[in-house]
Amino acid sequence: MIIIDQRSRTPVYEQIKEQILNLINTGELKTDDKLPSVRQLASDLDLNVNTVKRAYQELETERVTYSLAGKGVFVSKTAIANEIVLESAEKELLRILSSSKAKGISFERVVELTRNIYVKGDNND
Repeated sequence: MIIIDQRSRTPVYEQIKEQILNLINTGELKTDDKLPSVRQLASDLDLNVNTVKRAYQELETERVTYSLAGKGVFVSKTAIANEIVLESAEKELLRILSSSKAKGISFERVVELTRNIYVKGDNND
């Protein structure tokens, strides 16, 4: 379900968030599906509980998930096409594109990389 890349520059809690969002957007997780408990996911991934807790808290703040006391964390009805998540992703994309342009990456290369991710499903280039 979730795989952590310890060599990635992306913080572990962000990796968890992104992978949960991906599972939602691909339909593997649906509205009202229960996520693993914080303790269970931390144990499964051999992580500190606080790392998983931070990812879950951010997902709840962004209204991707909701929690019920004593019951767990669940996928929200508003998880797909969530405006908060989309706005955050667009800001991040704009920052990355601006930085890439400044570093000399051509428009054509950006299109090629985008095509690889969106059409071919390959993000390793």
